[in-house]
Amino acid sequence: MIFNLLELILLGVIIWLLAGQKLQLGFHPLARRNKIILDSCALIDGRVTEIVRTGFVLSDLIIPQFILSELQLLADGSDSHKRERARYGLDIAHELQDAGQLRVIVDRTAFPGIEATDDKLVALAKKLRAQLYTTDYNLGKVAAVEGVQVLNVNELSQSLRPITLPGETLTIKIIQKGSNRDQGVGYLEDGTMIVIEGGARYVGREMPVSVTRMHQTVAGKMVFGQVKEAHAKSQRQSKAPSQEQTPHKAGQAVPAQPQATHNRLRARFRGAVR
Repeated sequence: MIFNLLELILLGVIIWLLAGQKLQLGFHPLARRNKIILDSCALIDGRVTEIVRTGFVLSDLIIPQFILSELQLLADGSDSHKRERARYGLDIAHELQDAGQLRVIVDRTAFPGIEATDDKLVALAKKLRAQLYTTDYNLGKVAAVEGVQVLNVNELSQSLRPITLPGETLTIKIIQKGSNRDQGVGYLEDGTMIVIEGGARYVGREMPVSVTRMHQTVAGKMVFGQVKEAHAKSQRQSKAPSQEQTPHKAGQAVPAQPQATHNRLRARFRGAVR
């Protein structure tokens, strides 16, 4: 009888789990739903809507009430630039709610003992065991020190840039001179800066550039290259004036150069005056 009771209980649990999955209740006792907290920078940035739309985010989105209050305060302010950005952030929050792809929760947790918004975000992330989505570099560093996982779409964008390998030849428009005398500066299609050796003389022109190396910095990736010599040489030769003289027949005098003719005329003029 005891075994029959246990079997009935186990069967009931299985039916409950299957029914929950069929109804898409989104609950599983063995799996904890991930949560992502959005700060004001993330909402004003707006790219989170595209990330959600493409299905790369499956977690619950948490928008703190103090973040909405901060945006509302800026939207009612006198600074026109901040006012427009704050209104756009509020529009993004409404767009996420209306999309219905993910559950968007407005968290009303208050932190009366904490004044700074960044500190409140870190405290909320630690309380909910959530990730923090922000484009604020300094906030991301502080949160990482506090043990909070940070999602920064700028870092994601940097990581997804196409890899340019040394030896590749690219056609680059040289925009300006570089810091060194012979260098030129251009940009790849994704906005990556490329420093070009021998490119200073070709500012404003598109030139074939051979990639030599890449350098990763905190601010992003830089590419170094040099102008392909064969093409550059042909360009210089096409612009250089022709030095060839027209051959003359035997006994024919060679036309005098303009400077020599000018000197003889000056000498004659001086003799006439004397």
